[in-house]
Amino acid sequence: MAKQSSLFNFFTKSPPLVAKPKPSPSPEEADLPCSIEKSNSSPKEQAQQTPQQTKDTNKAKKESKSKPASGGFKKLFGDKAQTTKESSPPCLFSAGALVWAKMEGYPWWPCMVVPQPLTGQEMRGHGRDQRIHVHFFDEPPTRGWVSSNRVREYQGSDSSDAKPGGVYFCGKPVIRRAMELADGVMFDSPEKRLKIPLCTDPSDAEEDDDEEMELDSLVVTDEEGSDEYENKSEALKPSKVSTRLFCALMEKGSKAKRRRIIAASDSDGSDEEFKPEDAASSSEDEEDRRKESCGEKEESTEKSDVESPIKPAKRKRPAEKSAKTKAKTPTAPSVAPKRAPAAVATDTKSRLSAFSAPESFESQATGSGSTAGAVWDHEKLEWLQDGKRKDGKRRRQTDDDYDPSTLYVPNDFMNQITPGIRRWWQLKSEMFDTVIFYKVGKFYELYHMDAVIGVNELGLTFMKGTWAHSGFPEIGFGRFSDVLVQKGYKVARVEQTETPEMMEARCKTMLKPTKLDRVVKREVCRIITRGTQTYSVLDGAPSESQSKFLLSLKEKAEEESSGRCRTYGVCFIDTSVGCFHVGQFSDDRHCSRLRTLIAHYAPAEVLFEKGNPSVETRKILKASLSSALQEGLNAGTQFWDAQKTLKTLSEEDYFKEATGKEEGTGSSFLPALLKEMTSESDSLCLTPKEGYELALSALGGCIFYLKKCLVDQELLSMANFEEYVPVDVEVEKAAGPANFFAKTRQRMVLDGVTLANLEIFQNGSGGTEGTLLERLDTCSTPFGKRLLKQWLCAPLCNPTSIRDRLDAVEDLMGVQAQATEVSDLLKKLPDLERLLSKIHSIGTPLKSQDHPDSRAVLYEDVTYSKRKIAVFLSALEGFKTMQDIVSLFAPVSGEFRSTLLCRVISLNSEKNGLFPDLSGELKRWDTAFDHQKARTTGVITPKAGFDPEYDQALTGIKNCERELQDYLDKQKKRLGCKSMCFWGTGKNRYQMEVPDSVLEKNIPDEYELKSTKKGWKRYVTKKTERMFSELQGFEEKRDAALKDCMRMLFYNFDKNYSDWKTAVECMAVLDVLLAFSRYSQGGDGPMARPEVVLPEDDAQVAAFIDLKGSRHPCVTKTFFGDDFIPNDIFIGCPGTGENSEDDSLASCILVTGPNMGGKSTLMRQCGLVIILAQLGCYIPAESLRFTPVDRVFTRLGASDRIMAGESTFFVELSETASILRHATKHSLVLLDELGRGTATYDGTAIASAVVKELAEKICCRTLFSTHYHSLVEDYANNPAVRLGHMACMVENECEDQSQETITFLYKFITGACPKSYGFNAARLANLPEEVIQSGHRKAREFETSTVNLRLFKKLCQFAEDATLDSTRFTSLIQLLSTL
Repeated sequence: MAKQSSLFNFFTKSPPLVAKPKPSPSPEEADLPCSIEKSNSSPKEQAQQTPQQTKDTNKAKKESKSKPASGGFKKLFGDKAQTTKESSPPCLFSAGALVWAKMEGYPWWPCMVVPQPLTGQEMRGHGRDQRIHVHFFDEPPTRGWVSSNRVREYQGSDSSDAKPGGVYFCGKPVIRRAMELADGVMFDSPEKRLKIPLCTDPSDAEEDDDEEMELDSLVVTDEEGSDEYENKSEALKPSKVSTRLFCALMEKGSKAKRRRIIAASDSDGSDEEFKPEDAASSSEDEEDRRKESCGEKEESTEKSDVESPIKPAKRKRPAEKSAKTKAKTPTAPSVAPKRAPAAVATDTKSRLSAFSAPESFESQATGSGSTAGAVWDHEKLEWLQDGKRKDGKRRRQTDDDYDPSTLYVPNDFMNQITPGIRRWWQLKSEMFDTVIFYKVGKFYELYHMDAVIGVNELGLTFMKGTWAHSGFPEIGFGRFSDVLVQKGYKVARVEQTETPEMMEARCKTMLKPTKLDRVVKREVCRIITRGTQTYSVLDGAPSESQSKFLLSLKEKAEEESSGRCRTYGVCFIDTSVGCFHVGQFSDDRHCSRLRTLIAHYAPAEVLFEKGNPSVETRKILKASLSSALQEGLNAGTQFWDAQKTLKTLSEEDYFKEATGKEEGTGSSFLPALLKEMTSESDSLCLTPKEGYELALSALGGCIFYLKKCLVDQELLSMANFEEYVPVDVEVEKAAGPANFFAKTRQRMVLDGVTLANLEIFQNGSGGTEGTLLERLDTCSTPFGKRLLKQWLCAPLCNPTSIRDRLDAVEDLMGVQAQATEVSDLLKKLPDLERLLSKIHSIGTPLKSQDHPDSRAVLYEDVTYSKRKIAVFLSALEGFKTMQDIVSLFAPVSGEFRSTLLCRVISLNSEKNGLFPDLSGELKRWDTAFDHQKARTTGVITPKAGFDPEYDQALTGIKNCERELQDYLDKQKKRLGCKSMCFWGTGKNRYQMEVPDSVLEKNIPDEYELKSTKKGWKRYVTKKTERMFSELQGFEEKRDAALKDCMRMLFYNFDKNYSDWKTAVECMAVLDVLLAFSRYSQGGDGPMARPEVVLPEDDAQVAAFIDLKGSRHPCVTKTFFGDDFIPNDIFIGCPGTGENSEDDSLASCILVTGPNMGGKSTLMRQCGLVIILAQLGCYIPAESLRFTPVDRVFTRLGASDRIMAGESTFFVELSETASILRHATKHSLVLLDELGRGTATYDGTAIASAVVKELAEKICCRTLFSTHYHSLVEDYANNPAVRLGHMACMVENECEDQSQETITFLYKFITGACPKSYGFNAARLANLPEEVIQSGHRKAREFETSTVNLRLFKKLCQFAEDATLDSTRFTSLIQLLSTL
């Protein structure tokens, strides 16, 4: 009884416990090894069982058989109530401890261990019945008893286990809120935590603890047992629940009853367990069970959202009360006859134990490994051992061309196994690197090494036997597959593509069918990887809104002397949206453009040709994309060249639907972009154009992989292609700054280094807290969030476009009421961009023709149909909401100044409007079919006028029925018999039934007797047979049209894809502009509209930044909790209080100041404010006037790239080299403490040379922070360089620097800072005092020697040139006085 609580949760869905003869083997039973002993333990557990234990078990069996029924119950339940009243055992977690807790049917939930309010106990029970009392963080709070095996320590929401792919991760809002509540008290003491408001409401079980239990009242009907499963939580007293359900169990065991099936939903977080008996049974058993439950009501337990595991409110069911009354009153009709309780035999318990849920994921994992003397069958196979494996072409693991994705399985082994398992090994040999979900009946099963993964990663239960075997119901596919995919596994979904009846019919057509033929066919219907998720109706909904890209890459290395180090061809796609980006570009030796690409479009999976990428490129992929899956494909056969790619595209007819409608036939098989990449001289479009060979080859690698994953048809048929051009390519092509910045499409370049250093998408720890994206992202829609990220990657450069966006933000701020209402409407929109792709996938005729999914036998087909309809109807509702949004802005749009805003909220029928008029289409779909009926039944019945074929078939049926009725009326008059009528069903319909009272001689000669019954004769004529044949033809057409109706419905909707897509794009732009307006209004200080000035070619307007009172866009408070100090930054223009005209136009500022004084913050602040301004958003400052920046470069912080074998100093210099190579006079460069990674003199020399290059040759706007004070002295009189420092106040300034007190003022002012005050930072960091004093003594020695060197240098200068002016002489005197 150790696993009672979990056992009974699954009982109502288990097969009846009746002895029945085993039927003949069926196709599905043939899938399982024939000699499997049913056992619920792993080989490891079985090996630990001693002979003595076996003997004791047999003895227990004999004893249990000889005992009467009542004695069995006394032994099972007699002392159960006393157990809970014993002294509480020591608790694993003390009161106030934060934990993760899991209850059956709910996700892992953040909790706190608390005493039970009535008894004060924190723990009760012993062994596996041990329970811990926890407080669930929820609103309102709840509490309950949880199995101690399902309690784990809580380590905060930042722990890896709580993030996507982790054991405890859940995307539900209530769980995220619960983690926030737990994090809020995480750093409090346990005593303080226990003072928060706790739930003290008594539960049903606690109120009823004192009630006596009578055996008579324990008998419940099967339906009541189902209600118990649905409504009783684990918080109920175990003894009561177990006893009542066990009585129900005895009834089921004594007589097979019709059962109510409770269908678990994929969306309810159900932990429905795999049922070994079901899986191992034959298809005949399944048919019996289906017949058994026929006529009973099916009940769905779907939930719209996850609820709190324990609800304090009492739940009393009237049904239970009435049932008990019926059981006690003999005269009342009883639903189920009362039976005397029977003893539970040990073998019965053993059989039932197969249904028990795992106590914890860890407990299952322990049985999966191989140990001495206890290993799984597959671990004993010598040819499967690591080091002895061969791939599909029999190459060994040591061979260079070994393919780890295939496996050689010996023929003699294949001949020894059952046909079903043989098919599994055939598939496994073709995709050895993939976890196979193998359909058997209603379950997906995992075998051998896959089963071990399923138990370790998914918490499944091993089935009995010496071979690893686990599984789960069909409805759980989306949840389980997603967990594995997020952890980096590939998952293959293998479906049965014929029923047992279809298999029997197939075998009858064969002369001599073998045992291999007598197994239902199975095919791979889908392979899912992290980069190819399409979120179909089987897969469930995506957990995040941002895109995940599949990147295909091909490289061509070139000579250094040619000026271009390497050329890349790329193709990347977000499979959930279906847009391909294809391009080819040259790159420098630092691979700057490739780094920028993977920063802007972070790939989840990378494909490359084996042996193709250079060592440098592989290093970048390894270092920058360490978390992404990377797979090498064989050249030619898998990673196609350009010619094979074009040939395949021409043969497969992917674009037949997309291009055929517009251009007819001929060379129109390619979309416009791909046609531009082919040679103009080749009319068949089979030859690539020069400069696009690598791009088309990368596309070929991508197509092969999508084809392998069986999603090529649904994605390519969208014909959604865009050319990828690196952002900085246009910069190189521009003739001058005016020409460059005047282009509307021009964008600012933010490379991967800048995105990381400025923490635009991710902070230093990999999260989003404090990033610019988090600060700006108040978008209401998923597609708006994706567009915002695209805009952040490439801000505008054109002043006109920037001003237009700023006008849009101002316009929206001016209509606050409408903006708030529109934001609320936008929150109701689903992810329409992904829904359009999903609708296309369901509707495409390509997939419906020969895709294995079209043949798959799905037992939850009605559920999936309902999901498809829900997807479609939610899309329709979304587009209706968009129409409402457009109409909301109609009264005020005339006052808007922004062209962009007016275009996205105006219909295309109006002047310059972009939003398509969808009213006609939406009205058409409203009347196409009964929406509510389709939502509830999962079947679409089109209304008249929607589907011509269906309407034509219905008209034909009505005409035939009318003709038959007219014919019958004529025959009635002819025979003079009014009682004459049609009789029959199915194919025997429309036989004319004539009573015997009509004389035989009056029956016409054309009447043909078909059948008789007492008093009647039935006739047909050639005319009725002809009319009935026509009727059957129309009925077949109607059924075919109805069957294909859903696909045709989606297909017809998808024909207007461009309009739907345009509408989504308009709403995405509006959503982002609304987010900008909210940020522009919600600042903690003054927010200013930036003024952008267009630079002229004649250099009359030099590049400058005039920024006053600026604050950091993402930081509102200092580290110590004070208000953020605003600062002025002037580069290339005179600032306030500037006296000297010499350096007022200096483009480079040397920034000095004390350690921790705010230099790095100032530099990041400047870069982020400029990015915000060019996004078209208000900025946190008093004012900003500037010329556009074409590129922001950063060299901030110190970090190495161990994975790429690059030291800290090498990384610094690589980033600096990229700056010097690509910067123009319109760039903004932020360099922080260059040179600190090497010797002082080397570092100073390199820093000095870089400052000279930036200030005098490139002349770009630069902030260069340094602690090299000699560098400051060198450039003190240089007109191209200006000095500035972060101010501080020094107290107790004396010879002993360790006693100085530094107050940071965080104010940026002109001039140089005399010292860096490093000993202040040492004291703040709590370095030992003796170390600080020792360092201070050493510092005085260094300073003395440095001053001596300077004095010697000046004396040498006077010795060489006695005519030096008095200024030099004065400085010499000052130096002497210092000594």
